Amino acid sequence: MGHSRSCEVAVIGAGAAGLVAGRELRREGHKVVVFEKGESVGGTWVYSSSVESDQLGLDPCRKIVHSSLYQSLRVNTPRECMGFFDYPFVPRPSNKERDSRRFPEHTEVLLYLQDFAREFELMGLLRFGTEVFDVHLVDEGRWMVRSRKVRMDGCDDSVADESEVFDAIVVCNGHYTEPRIAEIPGIERWPGKQIHSHNYRVPEPFQDQVVVLIGSSASALDISRDICAFAKEVHLSSRSAPDKQPMSKQPGYDNMWLHSMIERAHADGTVAFRDGSTVRADIILHCTGYKYNFPFLKVNGVVTVDDNRVGPLYKHIFPPLLAPSLSFIGLPCRVLPFPLFEMQSKWVASVLSGRLALPSQEEMMMDVESFYSKLDAAGLPKRYTHAMLDYQSDYLDELATVCGHPAMEEWRKQMSDMTLKNIRSRPDSYRDEWDDHSLVLQAYEDFHRYCKSL
Repeated sequence: MGHSRSCEVAVIGAGAAGLVAGRELRREGHKVVVFEKGESVGGTWVYSSSVESDQLGLDPCRKIVHSSLYQSLRVNTPRECMGFFDYPFVPRPSNKERDSRRFPEHTEVLLYLQDFAREFELMGLLRFGTEVFDVHLVDEGRWMVRSRKVRMDGCDDSVADESEVFDAIVVCNGHYTEPRIAEIPGIERWPGKQIHSHNYRVPEPFQDQVVVLIGSSASALDISRDICAFAKEVHLSSRSAPDKQPMSKQPGYDNMWLHSMIERAHADGTVAFRDGSTVRADIILHCTGYKYNFPFLKVNGVVTVDDNRVGPLYKHIFPPLLAPSLSFIGLPCRVLPFPLFEMQSKWVASVLSGRLALPSQEEMMMDVESFYSKLDAAGLPKRYTHAMLDYQSDYLDELATVCGHPAMEEWRKQMSDMTLKNIRSRPDSYRDEWDDHSLVLQAYEDFHRYCKSL
């Protein structure tokens, strides 16, 4: 099937997903505008020392800080795995200010995305300082996008709204802004301070505090080790710790313990765990993830968010009743994000141009329902719908086949799997001690084939 049309497409968000979506859409011949509320590319990779006034993120009227980065963050995936397929995330030895480590700090990722935007001349597609606040269908299946300029000077003077019509919407607004909070019985009477990791930046405010940290994700591991150098005690509460197993001191730390889940918080300041232990805590730090949130999208319930399941979506991208004019890039988690964004974007761009076709609405809905049934049969709650840890390779290979793109490299799959195992077994050293040198050599052999300039 050849190219049959060029669409006017609005991409919402200029993080990694929005940038590669813009590139792939333009490559396919579409006219693209990328709306970005901030003043630069990078999305969640733009660090801000600011935190929200409500550090739990529950107040809907709070001024939202988009970034969830903490100052010490280093990536938890090797740079060889992270990069886009045809633009590897390789060190820049000619620039002494760049971080050349395999697991670099967050600023290096932002610089990589800035390099990507310049390399592929994407800046002309971007409309910075522009907030999209309303997206809805109008006549003939097109979309009205209403936006307004964001005042960066703190002034509250009103700014005129702008309305534009597009053929298609690609949602790339990220999912690390709206916090999910653990439900703790008795918390309303507990007198201590609560924070979500979205508002964690540096460890110094935890000096001499007794901290209960909820969660076992990579960021929870990082933050617990960050604050233990300052806190009096750090108590980790994890779903993975059996309820009947006594609390245990973490190897290598004198002031860090692992507990089961929290049973209850009490008015006297204590926190009781299911393992029977009790701690008098000053702070509860929620490292409990995020909610998907699309406040601008008005589709009359055709797409909903139910316990963090965005749906119904065909292959995590297309709502069957609104496909292909509405799509989502970057919803899956526990993945190699940039390669996944790229492959999803290739598919969306090709479908919009008519070069590839989607199944019928009925077939797409049947596929979604079959997928949900498999999750139910496996006992997985809805909140894990987009968690792909065990099948991301199959998913990416499926998209690659549809798009006529080579499958994900075997070295990338093996390197990713090995890193996950190392995170679990060596959380303190996996970034600086590794044993996958043969895979690194394979990666750079491929990089030289992809990019002759390397």
